[in-house]
Amino acid sequence: MAKTTGVKNETETSVQELPVVSEIEETVTTEDTPETVEDVQDVQDVQDIDEILNSLKGLLSALEKLQKVRQDVGDIKPLIGRMLDGELVAGEELDQLKTGVNSLSRLVRAYSDHQTALTKAQPARNLLDQVLKV
Repeated sequence: MAKTTGVKNETETSVQELPVVSEIEETVTTEDTPETVEDVQDVQDVQDIDEILNSLKGLLSALEKLQKVRQDVGDIKPLIGRMLDGELVAGEELDQLKTGVNSLSRLVRAYSDHQTALTKAQPARNLLDQVLKV
């Protein structure tokens, strides 16, 4: 190790002893074999199947939300039609219209989410064809 003294700016070196290495070699064998291409492919297939199943679950969830929002908006569709025709509405019908117009934005969002989930779930068609052939 090198040291610098503040007095003379000299360096001192110390010699460390090297560890003694035994000349006997130990061989280590492992039971684990490296993954083959087939093993990697099997893992990939399982991940793909998991992704497909998750996308189907997502599609189902998006469809449920879309149907619920459609039903909410469908209930006020006649009122929206009357409002668009220029009729005046008041009281409870006006409150329903306010709720319905807010539901329209939820409907657009749910429709968009459903379309995205539908696109993600398309690989499930091939999987279903393969599985249901049996």
